[in-house]
Amino acid sequence: MRALLQRVTEASVRAVDTDEMLGAVGPGLVVLVCTMDGDGEAEAELLARKVARLRIFDDDGGKMNLSVQDVRGSVLAISQFTLAADTRKGNRPGFSSAADFETAERLYGHFVAALQGEAVPVETGRFRTHMQVSLINDGPVTIWVDTAVRT
Repeated sequence: MRALLQRVTEASVRAVDTDEMLGAVGPGLVVLVCTMDGDGEAEAELLARKVARLRIFDDDGGKMNLSVQDVRGSVLAISQFTLAADTRKGNRPGFSSAADFETAERLYGHFVAALQGEAVPVETGRFRTHMQVSLINDGPVTIWVDTAVRT
């Protein structure tokens, strides 16, 4: 699975068609989540642990040394298949490496549940919905995480 994490002071997501507010958080993270072909529950759980424990919030000394758990922040998790974009050839991105819709929706739900299991409050967007995300990026701090890249 792939994710783009943005440290935020606040964020919200609305459905475009209905203007319905789907989710909002105060201080914490916006996490754009993409399920890749071949991903399973293990990758969703690994990503949830990484998001919950990644130390990207400042401690009292101004050093990034605290996790979203440590600062009692929240996560706004939004499904984002475009993180699978392959731009190596031509000018139109390809998305063939993204998981199929059914698998992606199931694993996105598994990721959200696993993150909640890490004692992190989670708000969500709506799968397969055109959404608008508003956020104030804090720092700015933006981190790329890919469970296929393990060091």
